[in-house]
Amino acid sequence: MPKYTRSVCVFCGSRPGARPAYTAAAQGTGRMLAERGWRLVYGAGDVGLMGEVARAAQAAGGETFGVIPVHLLGKERGKRDISTFVVTETMHERKKVMYMNSDAIVVLPGGAGTLDELFEVVTWRQIGLHSKPIYLLNTEGYWNPLLAMAETVIAEGFAERSLAEYMVPVASLDELETRLTGALG
Repeated sequence: MPKYTRSVCVFCGSRPGARPAYTAAAQGTGRMLAERGWRLVYGAGDVGLMGEVARAAQAAGGETFGVIPVHLLGKERGKRDISTFVVTETMHERKKVMYMNSDAIVVLPGGAGTLDELFEVVTWRQIGLHSKPIYLLNTEGYWNPLLAMAETVIAEGFAERSLAEYMVPVASLDELETRLTGALG
């Protein structure tokens, strides 16, 4: 029987980024999830922020569920010492497995892959395929340009106000924990 009560999908970079605060946020997220008894669902990489969040969750005694497509096994160095390690055929299947095995989504800083993952779950929410909360950990204001772009999309008539409401920015790990606790119980 698993010891976790809920699962949180974390999308984040396979690189560490330019600021130490990004690594600290990833480590803090992994630790917080484990301490709350929530399973980490993530991209199964052992590099960048992905590796940091997983190692921190493991060090705090948390469950880890990693999903990686076969073509990235060599590139992202799959972290095989996690609780569950799933290899998919495609990137789309990876996102689907991660989403299906989580109760909430947290997005840390990252690049094109992270943006792709974010936009897919936001689009799914926009068209009514799910109602899971999506939180952007806005470390050092990383997500501010994206949030401004969402406002432009809305102002220019390409989306309803709900688009911005689906991506909930949180300024700190404490706020993230509070929001997740409210959403997951």
